[in-house]
Amino acid sequence: LKRALGFFKQKKMKKYKTYLKYFIYSIIFIFVIIISYRSARPRYKPEHYTDIFKDFSWLNDWPKWLDFPLMQPLNFGFDWLIAKYGIFFEGINFFLLGLYTSMKNSIVDLPWPLVIAIVILITYFASGRKTQTTVLVAFCTFFLGFLSPRYWDKCIMTTCIVIIGMLLCVTIGIPVGIAMARNKKVRNALLPILDLMQTIPSFCYLIPGILLFGLGAVPAIIAIFVYAVPPLIRLTDLGIRLVDKEVIEASEAFGASKRQTLLGVQIPLALPNIMQGVNQCTMMSLAMVVIASMIGTRGIGDEVLLGLQQLNVGMATEAGIAIVLLAIIFDRITQSYGEKIQERTQPKKEIKF
Repeated sequence: LKRALGFFKQKKMKKYKTYLKYFIYSIIFIFVIIISYRSARPRYKPEHYTDIFKDFSWLNDWPKWLDFPLMQPLNFGFDWLIAKYGIFFEGINFFLLGLYTSMKNSIVDLPWPLVIAIVILITYFASGRKTQTTVLVAFCTFFLGFLSPRYWDKCIMTTCIVIIGMLLCVTIGIPVGIAMARNKKVRNALLPILDLMQTIPSFCYLIPGILLFGLGAVPAIIAIFVYAVPPLIRLTDLGIRLVDKEVIEASEAFGASKRQTLLGVQIPLALPNIMQGVNQCTMMSLAMVVIASMIGTRGIGDEVLLGLQQLNVGMATEAGIAIVLLAIIFDRITQSYGEKIQERTQPKKEIKF
């Protein structure tokens, strides 16, 4: 009887919580409507608010007094942010720009055969010594310069921007994904933000970047981070949550702490999913670099933009092929490394007859 009463009480509490949630949402909605009405210009509003309930002609076309004032607060917020924390953003700009410049100069100064040899070695060991993948990446790297000599340096610029953006994504995205997997409240709080980051048009990321960091490579790196980090966070969260509970219970039974379980069990088993997130992140980073060429970011995206402005089909096609080759290089390296990790964490069972 006590269990039955407790069950009914829990059911009632859930019901009341649902009603309370809807009630709070209704109050917020009414509050927003009142704000939009009060902030509208006098010429767009009726003489008295009671006229709204007497004359329903405003139902034919969207009324101009029903306009939420979002633009002015956002502009004011950015102006306040720049005025108060401008030094902080300048420090970030200085650090990222210095990192990008030093990386770009060091690679550009190297002889091109040495750069190709380094890429071949990275691919060979990252893929688990797969000859086919290594040969494919070697040909793609060679054809970056073979398409046009001026593409070589520009592809290096684009690669540096993508690598720095990827480092930011991995440094912040993986810990956030782990936090989401381990805490349901954090997950529920971050999911709407990730949805917003993925659905806002990519051009919208560039405007705050220009305001805070100016033109050049740094706003492109920040835009890459905002645009490309959600898939990595989601796949990290998914990979950690897909680890079998029995495996976690077994590790805890042997006396492993939460930290040891995370580092020794959950992350190694979730690495294939995490590497898939890194791969998706890389592809989205390359897409964002092309768009970022519109704000003065130097790289292979310049050639696409120039071809578009001059209606030069050949130039745009050549630059597009170079971007595809870059995407193949990044995709093959990350995918093959993920497959190599998957083979280690999930070894194939031999069937004996």
